Amino acid sequence: MATDYQSPDHPCYVISVVSEILELHPQTLRYYERIGLVVPARSAGNVRLYSQRDIERLQRISRLTSELGVNLAGAEVILRLTEIIEQLQTEMDEVRASFEAEVQQLRQHLSENGITAEQALGATVRKTNISEKEVKQ
Repeated sequence: MATDYQSPDHPCYVISVVSEILELHPQTLRYYERIGLVVPARSAGNVRLYSQRDIERLQRISRLTSELGVNLAGAEVILRLTEIIEQLQTEMDEVRASFEAEVQQLRQHLSENGITAEQALGATVRKTNISEKEVKQ
């Protein structure tokens, strides 16, 4: 069964269409490519092909420069830092999911052995607890 879904990274828009969508001159898009802000794919005939993700990036660049007054160097830094933050957020979400799965497994193990979480935590605290006298010294 065929699907109409295309990846946001699928290059399918020619420069004239992107120019019209974004209301940017094609020469501006070429300049952004030349300075490395966006890197469209190329067809076999060397025609620039932009993906939906490229268009979204260009929209962010346009907003930063025209609405917020950020220069192109600043826009590049902002975009790079935003990508790093998004990557770190994804990694944190994965670690959190792994941690929650581990906690669930531990709870299951405790339950199977008739131990409450409070009992287990109390035993752990007693094993690792330093006496108050040692802390005050």
